Amino acid sequence: MKRLTLLAAALALPAALPAQPASDPIFTAAAVRAHVEFLADDLLKGRDTGSEGHEIAARYVASQFDGLGLKPGGDDDGWYQRIAFQKTERAPTPASLTVTGPGGQESFTHAGDVLVGVNAAEPHLDLTAPLVFVGYGLENQRFGLDDYAGLDVRGKIVVTLRGYPKGLPSEEGAHLSATKAMIAQKHGAIAMLSLGTLQSMKARPWARMVQFADEPDFTWVSPEGKPFDQAPGIRAAASLNDPAAEAIFAGAPQSVAAIRKIADRKGGKPRGFALRTSARIKADSVSQRVTSPNVVAILPGSDPILKDEYVVLSAHLDHIGVSAAKPGDPATKDRINNGALDNGAGIATMLEVARAMAGAPQKPRRSIIFLASTGEEKGLLGADYFARHPTVPIKQIVGNVDLDMPLLLYPFTDVVAFGADHSTLGPIVAQAVKPMGVTLSPDPMPQETIFVRSDHYMFVKQGVPAVFLATGFANGGEQAWGDFLSGNYHHPGDDMNQPIDWDAGARFAEANYRITRAMADGDTPPRWFANDFFGDLFAPQATRAAK
Repeated sequence: MKRLTLLAAALALPAALPAQPASDPIFTAAAVRAHVEFLADDLLKGRDTGSEGHEIAARYVASQFDGLGLKPGGDDDGWYQRIAFQKTERAPTPASLTVTGPGGQESFTHAGDVLVGVNAAEPHLDLTAPLVFVGYGLENQRFGLDDYAGLDVRGKIVVTLRGYPKGLPSEEGAHLSATKAMIAQKHGAIAMLSLGTLQSMKARPWARMVQFADEPDFTWVSPEGKPFDQAPGIRAAASLNDPAAEAIFAGAPQSVAAIRKIADRKGGKPRGFALRTSARIKADSVSQRVTSPNVVAILPGSDPILKDEYVVLSAHLDHIGVSAAKPGDPATKDRINNGALDNGAGIATMLEVARAMAGAPQKPRRSIIFLASTGEEKGLLGADYFARHPTVPIKQIVGNVDLDMPLLLYPFTDVVAFGADHSTLGPIVAQAVKPMGVTLSPDPMPQETIFVRSDHYMFVKQGVPAVFLATGFANGGEQAWGDFLSGNYHHPGDDMNQPIDWDAGARFAEANYRITRAMADGDTPPRWFANDFFGDLFAPQATRAAK
């Protein structure tokens, strides 16, 4: 990709566009493009968490906030919320999983037919235990899930199916899937293996999973110096390809194929049973501490009462850095993952909304927090840290809209607000974009479990109504999304050489301005709907709205 100098890119930025009336802000293709040009430049080397390139990007965003006259919203009255991360990488000795059963012993090496995780708490992990199949490994009374019933998994390794039963609502199912390790820990298991279903293997083929086999593991470190771990009792985890799965199910009362057939039915929930095999998991790792900042700004509200409530507009600033060279790669091969759309475009949208808000003659009634988060690609870590350690009281944060990878490759006519069905944010989004001729569409790809894969989910877990906004599938969107996810997504091809529709970028910025403004100016804040799963789970005392 063509390089820009940082100075030249900075000079191209629209820092002094004239202020527009609140009801009629101007958003331009050039302004959106200029931000993305800087953030996706090769000199930033993919903005990896903890890298110099990300630090440069963070300073760029902070300088934009400063130039708009916003207030710093980070630590110690500054722009940054500096986060310590524990980074764990694989030692040179490959991790392995060895299965012992009726047919003898069979070993599998990491990145072959198993993907073995690392555990910073045990840099020389060596664990052996019997195996128990636990179906999907889920528990929830509301949905009649009780996969551990009658099974003794204390001190054992559980084997779970990936995903959740067909027919379960996609967002609730995605959330429950993310709790499997905690459920296994509660029942006394010490490790967890996962096995693909027909549906999950179609959504994420093994070859796609192996592409990221050697990515380091990250977690944030608390101000007290303790690394965060949701399930410290689960000492090891691994994913299984078919040869490893067949070895584990040797002599079992049901075959892998039979289990998958049951799971492929609507409502199918294969029952668990003790396996006739055991497994030894070995993994060596090395850990270090790195730091990376969230960038936080505040636009104070204009209403003397509502200004103490905050609406958060967030976008992740980090991307995945530079891909490792592979044997036989030419020296000139492009390995920089620039992240133009993921998520330079999201940050550009947030900055343009901030510009319009700051320049409006009538400021929003509620205060607005603009959050450029770090560590999203490592597991939503920067947003999780902010939501658990907010720089304003969490009870005063009333709503969040997250911007992640708007696909600006076609003239979108609809948007998807993942999470819209759970709170009044759904109607707020729909009404806000209606004057633009834009419609709100339901989740078009529930198999991707996107609801739990973007930063807004971290606010949901703290009881805050939140949505993740993306361009929709209408007007060529379905083809564009399919091509991008199977092509340039998390690939050096996500750069400025793509046929990006910058007019769509300006339109997306306008849509998010309207949405954020509606959230900030409403007489009542966003509310969870009555009897909503997430509202009941994470905000049981919050005021509800009728659906």
